[in-house]
Formats: sequence, C-alpha cells, structure tokens
Amino acid sequence: MTPQDASKRTEEICRLAPVVPVLVIDDISHARPLAQALIAGGLPALEVTLRTPVALEVIAEMAKVPGNKVGAGTLLTPGDIKSAKAAGATFGVSPGATDALLQACEDEDLPLLPGAATATEAMKLLERGYRIQKFFPAEASGGAPALKAIGAPIPQVRFCPTGGVTPENAPGYLALGNTICVGGSWVAPKDKVATNDWAAIEELARLAARL
Repeated sequence: MTPQDASKRTEEICRLAPVVPVLVIDDISHARPLAQALIAGGLPALEVTLRTPVALEVIAEMAKVPGNKVGAGTLLTPGDIKSAKAAGATFGVSPGATDALLQACEDEDLPLLPGAATATEAMKLLERGYRIQKFFPAEASGGAPALKAIGAPIPQVRFCPTGGVTPENAPGYLALGNTICVGGSWVAPKDKVATNDWAAIEELARLAARL
C-alpha cells in the first residue's frame, strides 16, 4: 500500500463522524456493548489504545460488531502494527511517526493516522504522501490557534486533533478548514463504562455526532 492510498483510506474513515472516540479499556466484557453504544450514537470509527493488557482482545471483539471501523491507537513499533492487524484493526493511529513505523504500516496494508505537532513534522509526512495527520498533543501544542497557524502554509494537510479535546473546545477545532475530525475520550467516561451505563454513552455519542 502506498502512502497516498493509506491517506485516502484514512480520510474515508475520518469522514465517518466528527469525533473518533479514544478508548482505554481494561475489561474485555465491555468491548462489544461499548462499541454498540457508540455506533448507535453515530460514532462508527473507534480507536482502541494499546495501553492495557486486553487491548488486542478488545479490538478483536469490537471488530465483530457490525457497522464500525475499529482502529488501534498508540502504535509505536512495527510489532504493534502486526499485532493490531492480526487482531482485526482496520486502521492505526500513532502519537508521532518514524520511518520504520510508516514502512511497517505500508507493508501490512494498514492505513495510518500518523501524529505531528509541528510544521516540520507535518511537512515530512506530507513529503512521504500522508495528507491526513493527527495533531497531537493538541491542547498542549497550542490548541486550535496553533493548528490554524500550522495549516495556513500547509493547506494540503487535514488534521485530527487529539489530546485535551473536550465537548467545549471541539467546536473550535472543527470550525477550522484543516480539521477533518477530532479524537476524544469524553464520549466513553470510565465511570459510565464501569457501571455498564451504555444508554448514557450512546447519548454522549449522539451529542458528539452533532458537533
């Protein structure tokens, strides 16, 4: 898969909804009902971060739920990519980008949303063919004003800002011409997941889908 093909497929996934839920899941039993609630609320593109021991199992379970695109986040090594692809991930997300990581995704035919926080990083990814990128950490890097400033001289790139994005500041990001969607964890609060309050999560997803 070429970087250009990867960007096209990543763009299709990012356009499914204005918000991509960023999920950190500790209990495999939460995987299916959580995915079902988020999809029912209008958020079909899901990012499961590889930060828990059961993350790959969660991806495998979510991949069985109809109507979603489940991705693996926090990809750091070629090994992560192989494991995520084998588990059923249909796309990947990384906090940054290395040549080895990009090459592994291209070799594994896994579309990647690579992270960038500066104009130089965005330009290097664009040079390789990645037009769709993750702006991370968004708030710590200056928020919507910084993303607007970076986007002005690099209009070819569209970003998914992630990191500190909330229901309150998400509209400011989404109003930018170079934002394709945002990533956020607020649609799946830990307390709601822990108590199996799927109706509340579905409503949060529904509100996010309207942003």
